[in-house]
Amino acid sequence: MFAARFLRFVVLLAAATFLPTFAAAQNAPSSPDAATVSTDKSGKSDKTVKVAAKRPFRGVWVSTVGNIDYPSKPGLSADQLRAEADALLDRAAELRLTAVVLQVRPMGDALYRSKIYPASSFVSGKQGVAPDGDFDPLAYWVDGAHKRGLQLHAWVNPYRVTTGAAQRKNLAPSNPAVLHPEWTFERDGKVYLNPGIAEVRRLVIAGMVEIVENYDVDGIHIDDYFYPARDMTEDLDAFRRFPRDFHDVEDWRRDNVDILIRDAGQAIHKARPGVVWGVSPAGIWANKSSHSLGSDTRGNQCYFNLYADVRHWVKSEWIDYVTPQIYWHIGFEIAEFKTLVDWWADVAEGTDVALYIGTAAYRVSPTSKTPAWRDPQELVRQLDYMATKERVDGQIFFTAHSLAPGKPASAAIEAYSAEHWQAPEPEKAE
Repeated sequence: MFAARFLRFVVLLAAATFLPTFAAAQNAPSSPDAATVSTDKSGKSDKTVKVAAKRPFRGVWVSTVGNIDYPSKPGLSADQLRAEADALLDRAAELRLTAVVLQVRPMGDALYRSKIYPASSFVSGKQGVAPDGDFDPLAYWVDGAHKRGLQLHAWVNPYRVTTGAAQRKNLAPSNPAVLHPEWTFERDGKVYLNPGIAEVRRLVIAGMVEIVENYDVDGIHIDDYFYPARDMTEDLDAFRRFPRDFHDVEDWRRDNVDILIRDAGQAIHKARPGVVWGVSPAGIWANKSSHSLGSDTRGNQCYFNLYADVRHWVKSEWIDYVTPQIYWHIGFEIAEFKTLVDWWADVAEGTDVALYIGTAAYRVSPTSKTPAWRDPQELVRQLDYMATKERVDGQIFFTAHSLAPGKPASAAIEAYSAEHWQAPEPEKAE
């Protein structure tokens, strides 16, 4: 009984700390969602300052969820965290890349100092506990990237809270999902923030603005985790409560994500106009068999399955760059690489939205079940093809550990880099 009362006290104390901060933060962006739920799709706001994404762009994703790339394991010392960051940044510069996309909010947490989200367990080992020596990963990465002439884009997962049922009990008392369980739903044992709730959208945007206002990042970036599946029932209560004149739940879900994308861009640009806003969706928007504007493919569709109308975001110029994850090989019948590059290039044509292709360095392996990916030259052929497309402005490799020396893809990329790319200019000491 005492333990239960104590936990309730901790949660209430955390809420008292969190809610005033969040309330102040959500008032910062000029977002229609902050006052009323808007379904306006008129496009660019008069207050939004569009900033062309910098080109050329050659990036790498640094994944922190599950300690995929960084840090190598939870609980490292501050010196070890610095050393691992330096090694990854040095490698990016050695390969003549121009940008690093660092995952700073993998699961409703923060690899930076936040008043909204708890410190990430992937760094300290326990959510809500700061790293050793109060080390600030994002600050160190931003400084290190800029010293090497690299951009640093902060990569945020907007809705994911856990990747499994066991993680729920490990959430910090200050986690927004703990403070507001009514803002969440659970599917297949995984917890998500509900995109259909206006307070959730304000929370997510406030978290992005917090980063932009406190760190010298070059961009804010989100990936392809929107709604988890198409055959959902978990959000129907929210649909009944907040329908916004929609009668079709699938159109409503897409509009929920539309509002987030549009309003986030406006808030980010208002907070700091020089910061770019980018999205990395699944590689197929829609198949032609399902949508007349879709690609000649037969794969998973982000328009229907994830409720992400990325084509609309590009055409409306709500984002500064788009990075479709085209993780298939040249000649793959179901989702052919060149076909998809051409489709996305056509979508971006006539807009101010830069197109960077998400490239699957991680798939190169001598033991791959797909013969094409046993040959590292598959990546070279893809890079060569992208170089012929005027409307392709760069690429981002997934993921950083796949580019480490000795990895199957690394030698081919090293050779290509040496022949075709210029090294970034290190920041000059003042």
